[in-house]
Amino acid sequence: MRIFAPSETQAARSQLGSRRFKTDDRDCAALVWLLRQGAGRPSAPSQVEAMLGAVRHRRQLVDARRVAQQRLHDQLNALCPGLSAPVGHGRVLELEHPSGRAVLECAVAFAGRAPSTRSLLARAPGRLTDANARFWAGRWKRRLPPPADAELRAQRLGRDVERWLALREDITALESQLAELLAGTDGQILTTLPGVAVIRAAGFAAHSLPIERWPTPEHLYSATGLAPASYQSASVTRRGRISRQGLPEHRDALMGIAWGLSQHSPAFRERDRDYRARGFQPIQARVALARHACRLAWRLLLSQQPYDDRRYDRARHRRGR
Repeated sequence: MRIFAPSETQAARSQLGSRRFKTDDRDCAALVWLLRQGAGRPSAPSQVEAMLGAVRHRRQLVDARRVAQQRLHDQLNALCPGLSAPVGHGRVLELEHPSGRAVLECAVAFAGRAPSTRSLLARAPGRLTDANARFWAGRWKRRLPPPADAELRAQRLGRDVERWLALREDITALESQLAELLAGTDGQILTTLPGVAVIRAAGFAAHSLPIERWPTPEHLYSATGLAPASYQSASVTRRGRISRQGLPEHRDALMGIAWGLSQHSPAFRERDRDYRARGFQPIQARVALARHACRLAWRLLLSQQPYDDRRYDRARHRRGR
């Protein structure tokens, strides 16, 4: 079985002189023409397809969790004006931390009225220090009183907190599934990279496997959309910004691997310092690192040999890169 992109079918109809006439018969003729040309790519193994479905579902859940957290901050500010300060306006309330969970539970239980330090400590799901609890209790008491419809707002906030917690549980369960699926594919080797765990490795492997699809690492890098766009006509040659022609999920996964390597790999930290010394902006340096990370990931997926930072650093200096 071979897979064709819709753009390939459209291009084939153009070659056959029927670009503006789309019917099932013309599409079938275009697919037959593509098969005779040897185009298309073989379908991915079922394990890779299952991992790709899990990666995409997790991305949707993470987006939903982000929206839910923004809604919680908005409702909390309406119930307790000024309690959840934005970044740059005092201490930020991190909802994922025990202090954030305790504040949410008290806001629901007391309908926006200021709780005591003891109430915050009792409702914290994890370790909450006395100093942190006193800070939020004191800050709460200095806020404006809750609105007249505080009871109704507290009920709505409670239901949104339950939905947010359910999303967190779903994401945790899905990450366990991803670990099992990744272990059954060649992408497991990516977890030997410093700063790359199951989520980053699965996100990149799901869109890159089977690795035989990409003859060179440059083909894989271009498919992510991070390669610079180019224009050439006669004697004019221009290189622009990144092309963004690939899937955003594939691009984000590679950028995540580059970020992890820049934080935990000595060789990539040195590269990052070199780029910064040359005047690269942080995002420009990460894109440049992503190209080297793509070469490295391609080689690991092809050879199935664990990553060795010292060996990589010696080879990099030997090549003069």
